[in-house]
Amino acid sequence: MAKYAHSLEDGPEADWEPLAHHLSAVGDRAAKFAAPFGASTLALAMGLLHDIGKCSAAYQTYIREGRIPGGPKGPDHSSAGAKQSCAIYGKGLGRLMAFGIAGHHSGLMDGDGHGASDLNGRLSKDLEPHDDWRDHVVGLPEATTLIAATPKLNVNAIDSAFSYAFLPRMLFSALVDADFLETESFYAAVGDGPPPRGGTLTQTHRDKVRAFLARHRKADTPVNQLRSTILDHANGKAALPPGLFTLTVPTGGGKTLISLSFAMEHALTHGLRRIIYVIPFTSIIEQTAKIFREDIALGDAVLEHHASFDWDEKRPATGNDAEEEGAAGLAKLRRDAENWDAPIVVTTAVQFFESLFAARTSQARKLHNLAGSVIILDEAQSIPVSLLRPCMAVIDELAKNYGASVLLCTATQPALRRQDEALPRTPKGAIEGLDIGDDRELAPDPMNIYAQLRRVAVEWLRDPVSDADIAARFAEQPQMLCIVNSRAHARALFDAIREQAGAVHLTTLMCAKHRRAVLEQLRGDLAAKRPVRLVATSLIEAGVDISFPEVWRAAAGLSNIAQAAGRCNREGLLDGLGRTVVFEPADHKIPSMILPFYQAARNVLRREEIDLLGPDSVRDYYRWLYWEQQYAALDAAPLDGAPFPIIPAIRKTVQAIAFPFARIARAFRMIDDVMDPVIIPWDDTARAAIATLRHADLPPRGVQRTLQQYVVPVPAKFRASLIGKGLEIIRPDQYGDRFVVMVEEKPGEVPPLYDRAIGMTLDDPLMRSSDSLCF
Repeated sequence: MAKYAHSLEDGPEADWEPLAHHLSAVGDRAAKFAAPFGASTLALAMGLLHDIGKCSAAYQTYIREGRIPGGPKGPDHSSAGAKQSCAIYGKGLGRLMAFGIAGHHSGLMDGDGHGASDLNGRLSKDLEPHDDWRDHVVGLPEATTLIAATPKLNVNAIDSAFSYAFLPRMLFSALVDADFLETESFYAAVGDGPPPRGGTLTQTHRDKVRAFLARHRKADTPVNQLRSTILDHANGKAALPPGLFTLTVPTGGGKTLISLSFAMEHALTHGLRRIIYVIPFTSIIEQTAKIFREDIALGDAVLEHHASFDWDEKRPATGNDAEEEGAAGLAKLRRDAENWDAPIVVTTAVQFFESLFAARTSQARKLHNLAGSVIILDEAQSIPVSLLRPCMAVIDELAKNYGASVLLCTATQPALRRQDEALPRTPKGAIEGLDIGDDRELAPDPMNIYAQLRRVAVEWLRDPVSDADIAARFAEQPQMLCIVNSRAHARALFDAIREQAGAVHLTTLMCAKHRRAVLEQLRGDLAAKRPVRLVATSLIEAGVDISFPEVWRAAAGLSNIAQAAGRCNREGLLDGLGRTVVFEPADHKIPSMILPFYQAARNVLRREEIDLLGPDSVRDYYRWLYWEQQYAALDAAPLDGAPFPIIPAIRKTVQAIAFPFARIARAFRMIDDVMDPVIIPWDDTARAAIATLRHADLPPRGVQRTLQQYVVPVPAKFRASLIGKGLEIIRPDQYGDRFVVMVEEKPGEVPPLYDRAIGMTLDDPLMRSSDSLCF
């Protein structure tokens, strides 16, 4: 009997995909994906072995009869390849590859236990006979060949154990993406064809960036002259070898375009494949993507990826992965889980870092595309303190072992270099940090640049300030911005000034399309000298080109204060310096995630005789922030109510190759609260995408990317509490609870739970109590 990898419910067996074809195709594609980091042979072997469990008679019966009511349940088919990997290649390389093979449906699992969802449990599992698997595998590398072709890791990165644990993660990514794309290619014959793939950077992309910058180069003001000087200096360093770089330029100095220009020149000089532009989770990314896509005319070369609909989070890793195969398996291919196969990707720090530590297939499939790329970490200082060491390790790893160049781009460099000596020493007294020499700084003389770009004076109000006091100041100042630390505080303060002329509210309780419309309106009002009294959360601080004569900033770290100051007198057009005021809210608690940053900032704010945002103050701030922490505090992700140090957990398991991948993924969270998306029918485009979902058996291609612009993230419990009370699940029989939409009472009108001034309402007590995040 012929053996098949995939069947068609309505097609004859002659049209099904032979198992040998699928194994070969996945192996070849995985090898191509792993080539940039020198692991082609390992990825080839993984691809050839990943589905050999489908040789079993039980599995072949399943894909023929499994859709029949009462038919057999699909057996585990991924454990077989994992077991053979260990048998053929040993407990070293074989086990390292087994993580990805066993988890290519259910995700990376822990390797130091014995349960059904643990690698040891899968390797000791009794399986259906699949003795003829070699008849369907062609070109499987010999053990000696595989050993000789294993990439030689540079273990002089921040942590050698971390390096050994990161290789199976990247191999897993190559395998999963190859499997998804090859399966998708087969089913394209019965669908609407494979989605377009974005490819890599070309000379045309660089020409467009160069042309845009040439058109907009100005020498009419000292600020514009300085921006041109910084741009030329940065581009002059594009020929430096790939690796780690810094770009230290105050807000308003043109960091976004300078970093893009350097990245493009550097990439084309060294044959790097793409640019990944990472913006803090506290900011909005629409403006940056719009500049790249529309203003520079890079168009479809730009992929904007921030919100997503998670298909994997609630699916248990039981080992029964066959339910995703056959024709029904097409559902997984319509998830629009991004693999970042585009020349330029604009994403958030949450997406970027959580993907690097993820276990789920939909998150991890993109990682191999980071190899041989330029990664720009905009406002790199936003990394949570408790995750600092793992994040530094992964940044170093990408640069040292995966051919990436990583640019730490910020107005306030977070003193992560060894020579900064800002990090607490290791228990053995060693100096820790990233190895970035002064020659890798792209800005000429950052201290002098800061002095030339200084446009504001910072005041610190030592006594707590009430919302009523701020409202009174708003009444006196027709153009003013106040940035607060939570959506709940923003709503309360906006309510206090709502009747004042030009009162505006901006938070992530508004969908992206709504925020974009608000920003366009207020920019016009500011330019026309009309009143603009804006209350916003920290999303306004990074990547938003806007300027007020006066800015108030609720208690936060010095980096946030500097970003807030960057929205004040941005072009230096005021007579004298703009005013930025830092205050402690009297009516609202400082969020716990903000408190350590503010406590360190207070040490600088007390020193009123110095420039509070000058380079020396910033350096001192980060020394207080990091050095005063216990060493262990920089790697203290919480898991099940206790700290879970990620790098020590890897070190403990490296000898046995028993990495706790699943636990690491659970622990590594840039944001503590679980937030789920609510789709807002904001305009006709959103309504059309919603209608398509309602009438499709599978998510149509591209619809989830479209709906990113219409999502509001809310606490999971709050969303669940409103199902049937203003929120509706779309096709729960088909999609589960992935797509939740706000119900319109009248077609074409904004729903009752959504306000055109404030976005989604916060009237529910559960929402208020959960809302402490800095959005």
